[in-house]
Amino acid sequence: MQDLPHRYMVAATALGDSNVKLASAGLETLDSAAPAEFGGPGDLWSPETLFVAAVADCFVLSFRAIARASRLDWTAIRCDVEAILDRVDGKNRFTAITERVVLDVPEGASETKAMRLLEKAEMACLVTNSMTADVHLDAQVTVGTISAEGRARADKSSQASGKTEFRSN
Repeated sequence: MQDLPHRYMVAATALGDSNVKLASAGLETLDSAAPAEFGGPGDLWSPETLFVAAVADCFVLSFRAIARASRLDWTAIRCDVEAILDRVDGKNRFTAITERVVLDVPEGASETKAMRLLEKAEMACLVTNSMTADVHLDAQVTVGTISAEGRARADKSSQASGKTEFRSN
């Protein structure tokens, strides 16, 4: 990692009622529009879906770094994020985030260690650490040759579930 502070720059441009073009040096331009809930087409990434995607992406990347440093072998991870947008004190804001995570580890891996590292990833995620919304982690560790993408579960799999609530400030 490079020394802090880091700077990130994105430009958003639009003509009239056109889609918003999001650009950042060295990256492909991304089209964005309001979600259907705000009268948009609902078929493009929106500020809301980009925000929720940032939570999921940050969780997975944080977990990957922590697992590598902790020498945990894992085969797949899936992080589904649900975010609740509500009006609080006259302002729209995200009030609750639920991260549903399934982590697949190979036979012989410690489920306890895997769960602890998932919880550590939640605490380390810079995106959720930058929010005021309540964050809830619902994590599951599955042992064996099983895909977090929903392939058939193997007969020999065992599971450990843990639910941990965190308050990000």
